[in-house]
Amino acid sequence: MVVGSSKLRKILTVKQEMVEKEKEGKMSSEKERVCSPSKRDAPFFSWPWENLNNFKYLLYGPLIAKVLYSIYKDEIKKGAWCLHILILFEHRALVHQLWSTYSSMLFLNRTRQIDQRGVDFKQIDAEWHWDNFLILQAILASLVYLSFPSLASLPVWNTKGVLCCLILHIGISEPLFYWMHRLLHSPTLFQRYHWLHHSSKINHPFTAGHTTFLEQLLLCIIVGIPTLGTAFLGYGSITMMYGYLLLFDFLRCLGHCNVEVFPHGLFETIPILKYLIYTPTYHSLHHKEMRSNFCLFMPLYDKLWNTMHANYWAFHQEICSRTSSRVPDFVFLAHVVDVISAMHAPFVFRSFSSIPFSNKLFLFPLWPYTFLVMLVMWAKSKTFLCSFYHLRGKLHQTWAVPRFGFQYFLPFAAKGINNQIEDAILTADKLGVKVISLAALNKNEGLNGGGTLFTSKHPDLKVRVVHGNTLTAAVILREIPRDVDEVFLTGATSKLGRAITLYLAQRKVKVLMLTLSIERFTKIQKELPADCQKYLVQVTKYQAAKNCKTWIIGKWATPREQYWAPSGTHFHQFVVPPVIPFRRDCTYGMLAAMRLPDEVEGLGSCEYTLGRGIVHACHAGGLVHFLEGWEHHEVGAINVDQIDIVWKAALKHGLKPV
Repeated sequence: MVVGSSKLRKILTVKQEMVEKEKEGKMSSEKERVCSPSKRDAPFFSWPWENLNNFKYLLYGPLIAKVLYSIYKDEIKKGAWCLHILILFEHRALVHQLWSTYSSMLFLNRTRQIDQRGVDFKQIDAEWHWDNFLILQAILASLVYLSFPSLASLPVWNTKGVLCCLILHIGISEPLFYWMHRLLHSPTLFQRYHWLHHSSKINHPFTAGHTTFLEQLLLCIIVGIPTLGTAFLGYGSITMMYGYLLLFDFLRCLGHCNVEVFPHGLFETIPILKYLIYTPTYHSLHHKEMRSNFCLFMPLYDKLWNTMHANYWAFHQEICSRTSSRVPDFVFLAHVVDVISAMHAPFVFRSFSSIPFSNKLFLFPLWPYTFLVMLVMWAKSKTFLCSFYHLRGKLHQTWAVPRFGFQYFLPFAAKGINNQIEDAILTADKLGVKVISLAALNKNEGLNGGGTLFTSKHPDLKVRVVHGNTLTAAVILREIPRDVDEVFLTGATSKLGRAITLYLAQRKVKVLMLTLSIERFTKIQKELPADCQKYLVQVTKYQAAKNCKTWIIGKWATPREQYWAPSGTHFHQFVVPPVIPFRRDCTYGMLAAMRLPDEVEGLGSCEYTLGRGIVHACHAGGLVHFLEGWEHHEVGAINVDQIDIVWKAALKHGLKPV
């Protein structure tokens, strides 16, 4: 008990001291420089190819040309060094990408996340060109090979070379980096250069490469001493070059990954490891306070020069002792649309996920692999945490049902999908989630009656189940100009179609309802007052709308069907996925959506094809339900009388129409 109390006091001390330092302003001077840098024009601050954007990859062109020419001339040995550089730097980029994927897999590591605020769009944009250093080192490596041709004939393996490289790293690179790093934290150099690296609020593997040109030149010296030093001493090898550089990047990403991967018991069993290898927690303290933990990979040098954070050990123990993560207040239960869009997940390609989804050429070679993942998910996976954001101190999460759009239309898959959704609802209820909102096909009327299946089966649910379609209907209706007196509606007898029909008819708008079912049409018509029933007209063919310029699409429309719309038609839509815009003489609306309030924090991914900070209306509808604190479930048919109420509530809480 005495030992346990002592450890608890240490853990509390970490938080207490950090709060006190914030209050006392001990870190204010450095933090002000991070938040408001005054100089970006310092010598060697910017990258020479900064204005090239993605055309910077053309700088690899000479290397690629040399390899192709060598193959063409059947002189591959002469171009082997170019091939090695290309392969090595491709693998180095892959190391960073894999670490990025791992650090974003919240379903695996959410309890070990060190800083749980989330990486936002601003940081993602700032770190967009994190791989600049790879181009720099490829260019320098080419110059070195051209200057010293003997390096092109290194053996595959040399045992003495591995030992020599290790000695040079520990004896020269580590202490040299330590003092260079401390120098970069001096007021002048920090304000001119190093602030850029610390401008990233949350550590991420890509943050490791987010530095100025000058700092990367200095890092080339750190890397070059063990590698080139060993080669010039006569002990170099290809394995040593590959191994050192890949391990170097691996450890740099590890320190910036924001996920603690080392168990605390490992260091208690082998205490010396505390000084031989740094941890993500160790380096995160440097980014928080910036006055300690300056080492490259070995805390030994912080210990020698008395800059090791005093409470690192207790903080590491606190992170490792977590058994659960914070319970979300609101959950949006999404699903995958198709195989290609599955690669838009935040843990696949962070940068791609931060922009609205669109088909890209680089996705198609990955299609077979993603298809195999889809099959594995179908067989084994359960609903998982995908992304999150914070709003006014509350945690909002997106969970994903591991099912793809086409699976929702397979009759034999319906039971399994409903089981997944039911498990997610029951899990949310058990955790104490206030509201769970069902996305798109998860609330399909034919699948589960718009959520009624779950609320009927579990009448004692504390979590409120919401389909969000009331706000979806409100968004669509607000897009229709007030002076429109006639609309053409497909999917007219669906849940949304019915609500839109009834609302417009009450506004004296003529609705051409495309449906073959007289029974369904009559049923909806009878819900209206007698004086409004005349505004509903049943039509059975698209030709009936050839003179109507306001189309509301609730059912997939082929190019031939869209052809019947007159020139100048605007297509409103609530069909998932949205229709393909074939008509150049017409305009197409996006899926019903709303912009989140300005106070949102930690949001770094886009919701399918929507822009940054914009979510589907059903997501926003669940959010409004939570913010209002409504106690009823919103399932089944839409209450038309609630449409205006929900819309006003959304605006009141800061959501904005797109």
